Amino acid sequence: MSILEHDKKWMRKALALAKKGVGRTSPNPAVGAVIVRNGKLAGQGWHRKAGEAHAEIFAIESAGESCSGATLYVTLEPCSTFGRTPPCTDAIIKSGVEKVVVGCLDQNPEHSGRGLEVLKAAGIEVASGILEDKCLSLNEAFFHWIKTGTPFVLLKMAMTLDGKIATASGESKWITGSLARKRVDSLRLWADAVMVGGNTALKDRPSLKVRTGNYRKEPRRIIATSSLTATRLCKILPPGSEPEVVGARTNDEWLAFMKQLGAENVTALLVEGGGELAASLLNAGIVNKVEFHLAPKILGGRNSIPVVGGANPASLDSALKLAGLEVRQAGEDFIFSGYPQN
Repeated sequence: MSILEHDKKWMRKALALAKKGVGRTSPNPAVGAVIVRNGKLAGQGWHRKAGEAHAEIFAIESAGESCSGATLYVTLEPCSTFGRTPPCTDAIIKSGVEKVVVGCLDQNPEHSGRGLEVLKAAGIEVASGILEDKCLSLNEAFFHWIKTGTPFVLLKMAMTLDGKIATASGESKWITGSLARKRVDSLRLWADAVMVGGNTALKDRPSLKVRTGNYRKEPRRIIATSSLTATRLCKILPPGSEPEVVGARTNDEWLAFMKQLGAENVTALLVEGGGELAASLLNAGIVNKVEFHLAPKILGGRNSIPVVGGANPASLDSALKLAGLEVRQAGEDFIFSGYPQN
């Protein structure tokens, strides 16, 4: 096995550990780390919760004396400053680790590269960029938030093959199958807050909770409406975290709301519809990623509700294009995801 393939093998292990922290570490990133000595796993760890030890510390503690002369693989550049916890670079230097391999650099412009410089100054060999794309993708919401101060907005919609999300009367359960709905559950786990429009709240009465698995989480529930109050929503929606109401309409109002959420440590916002809310956010240019779940069904009906509403475009030139398009299957359904190019 080449050195590069060897490094990729252990970074994949670190990534698998990091994924255990997705949805649990906010407003910190999800990070995994492994310590390898003589080609064998000596220690491992992952960041579990903001305020608790980082992945590198757990890995060092589990490896113990085996850290001496070993290589540390970590998905994100180790921190070099005091926050809620001491710098990980200090612990790494004291551990006796000989080499540190990093998936991606810290994306905070004030910190990027500093951790590696500290380690190099202490005589530790460093390398970076191993499975970089995967490591960046894992924490794309956190990196967006740390750079902009606003949450990463993911618009998820479920629709029929002809682009409908509900009948004219509002019936929408269930357009997609169980595997696609399981995917939605994982997105709610990922998100700090989930938002739907007022009509969706009235018709579907969604819980917006994580529905399955052993881990229980209730993201903040935000309802975009100018006609419903939080008191009425408490009576409409299933029990859970108190619903919050936002009445934003203009692009500037949406941008101000995003800044407010960012200041409140909301790093990831999941939007689950409906069509008018989707149009409003897309028009405001604040949707960072879309994920459309497409069911192999044709609903028809000129009054059936379209996946994206809003004003009629003047021409096809107004269509948003997607970059980084990915397509995968979930049972009978297909999932299309990509990044709108505004």
